[in-house]
Amino acid sequence: MPKASDVKKNTAIEHNDGVYIIKDIERSVPQGRAGGSLYRMRMYNVVSGHKIDETFKDSDMLRLAELTRRPAMFSYIDGDQHVFMDNEDYTPYNINTDAIADEVRFITEETEGLTVISIEDSPVGIDLPASVELVITETDPSLKGGSATARTKPAILSTGLTVQVPEHISTGDKIKVNTAECKFMGRADK
Repeated sequence: MPKASDVKKNTAIEHNDGVYIIKDIERSVPQGRAGGSLYRMRMYNVVSGHKIDETFKDSDMLRLAELTRRPAMFSYIDGDQHVFMDNEDYTPYNINTDAIADEVRFITEETEGLTVISIEDSPVGIDLPASVELVITETDPSLKGGSATARTKPAILSTGLTVQVPEHISTGDKIKVNTAECKFMGRADK
C-alpha cells in the first residue's frame, strides 16, 4: 500500500467501498502545520462516474485497486462513448466520453501508444503516451524570422485542443504535443 505522496494520476484506488481513478492531484503545504503536505485528489468512481474531491495527508496509506492495462487504438465515437479496439485480440472497449474528457483532446484515429485501463474486465479509462502528433487546423500566419524570437501564438489542433506554438509554425503543420503538460514540443517528423 503506497502513501498518498507516492500516488500518481490515473492510479486506481479503493476508497469508501468503491474503486476510484485519480484524475488530478494538487499538493499543498499549509503554513504553521507541524507535519507534511496535503494532497487534494479529484477522483472518479469507475462504476458510476461520480466525481469526488478528497484530501489526504502525505503519510495516509491508500489501497491500490487491481487494474488491467491493454494496448489499444481509438476506433470511433458511438453516441456518448468512445470505442477503442484492443491491438492484440481486437476486443472493443466502450468508454463513456465524460470519463475520459481530458484524454480525448489528444486522441485521433492515428494516435499510437494508447492503453485501455480495465477493472474486473470493465474499461474505465485510458493512458496516453508521453507525446502525440496532431495537425494544426487554425493559427495566425507564420512570420518570417519568427524562429529567432521566443514569442508564441495560439494554435487550434485537429482535436479542438489549443496550444501555444512559436510564430514560425503555420496551419497544416504536424506538431508534437506533450500530453502531461499540454505543451508544444516541436514539429513532428514528416
